[in-house]
Amino acid sequence: MHELIGSHDLLFVTLDTLRYDVAAAALAAGRTPTLARVLPGGRWQRRHTPASFTYAAHHAFFAGFLPTPVTPGPHERLFAARFAGSETSGPATYVFDAADLPSALAKEGYHTVCLGGVGFFNPGAPLGRVLPGLFTESHWEPSFGVTAPGCLGAQIDRLQAIVAGLPADRPLFSFVNVAALHQPNKHYLPGAVADSLESHAAALSYVDGELGRLFDLVAGRGRPCQVILCSDHGTLYGEDGHVGHRVAHEAVWTVPYAEFVVRPR
Repeated sequence: MHELIGSHDLLFVTLDTLRYDVAAAALAAGRTPTLARVLPGGRWQRRHTPASFTYAAHHAFFAGFLPTPVTPGPHERLFAARFAGSETSGPATYVFDAADLPSALAKEGYHTVCLGGVGFFNPGAPLGRVLPGLFTESHWEPSFGVTAPGCLGAQIDRLQAIVAGLPADRPLFSFVNVAALHQPNKHYLPGAVADSLESHAAALSYVDGELGRLFDLVAGRGRPCQVILCSDHGTLYGEDGHVGHRVAHEAVWTVPYAEFVVRPR
């Protein structure tokens, strides 16, 4: 990863609340053809998230603690904030002397952009300004949020406008938090009166239909783009009596993960 900094753009997409089992089943059933084309080996990696809800997970992500492979480690990390005693930084790790990745990349000359989705990115309250405040430029509006059926499309429209105004030789770090999978998601399943695993999967099908446009957008800048695509945590629809997340349950801790490079057009 440290060899890519400066020469590659970086796109980090969190599919907020996406469960691993739903993602894997949708892929196997042919419901996510865009992901089938870009996922290395045509499959998701099964990983464990560092936290059970959005705010905590993203703090960990931006410090370099991405979801961890479920196989025994240690596993070298892509990037890491420098601190004494770290045992998972290696020769390929981009180690930075900052508290978070957006700040480190800004020092490297990157324009850093946050396109928030769920409530922890809503600047209407002070708590919703913490994560976006790490970036040079941040955006949130109701059309990006959990109640907007076209949320990812609206985020891509905004990113397209940002890219159009950015010099081609300026490296770009784009972070997109996708809200579609988060409750409520029943609006993606016609006739549904409540959220369910089925509406969760339908929301993923919607997202897959928009991702091709996102990848085309970053490919159009004329430089390779390193993509990190993952969920921050799963969620529950009645399993063991639980609804939602922020609990220590297998379906919450286990998330899909992928990393790959999009080549410039």
